[in-house]
Amino acid sequence: MKRRRFVQAFTGVFILAVVVVLIWASDRITLQGERTIYSVDCAQGTWDGNRCTGRLVPGPRYAFRVSPRRHEVIYWIRESEAPSGKYTDCSVKDRDNWTCNVQIGQPAAAAYEMKDGRPTRGTRGLTIAFRDVPKWKWWAIRGGAGFFTVANN
Repeated sequence: MKRRRFVQAFTGVFILAVVVVLIWASDRITLQGERTIYSVDCAQGTWDGNRCTGRLVPGPRYAFRVSPRRHEVIYWIRESEAPSGKYTDCSVKDRDNWTCNVQIGQPAAAAYEMKDGRPTRGTRGLTIAFRDVPKWKWWAIRGGAGFFTVANN
């Protein structure tokens, strides 16, 4: 009887852990309503559309924190010494849907607009060029999985 309860409890905890990992990997739950773009670079090769002829390596992680009340978006590069920036003239619905009016001369960021959690491609000079992958894939590449060759965009 004790063994059966142990197996049931273990199975329940295992299923819960799998669900939590899947939600985390999808980036649906984040701290403080942030959205992160996980970029990749092509090492020892070139880009052929979205395919890297070499191997994918983790690139910068571009983070955005929105404030619907203040109509602003703060952006920065995680684990970087580069200063953060702020868009102050924004229409913000939530962390996945916002657009900002960029001022001439403002430092370029990875995006000035998100639709359904995906950055839209901006005007050259106003945004930083990048190729991105899902969160789980970025962490797998960072962990040494060298068999990925295709980025999202």
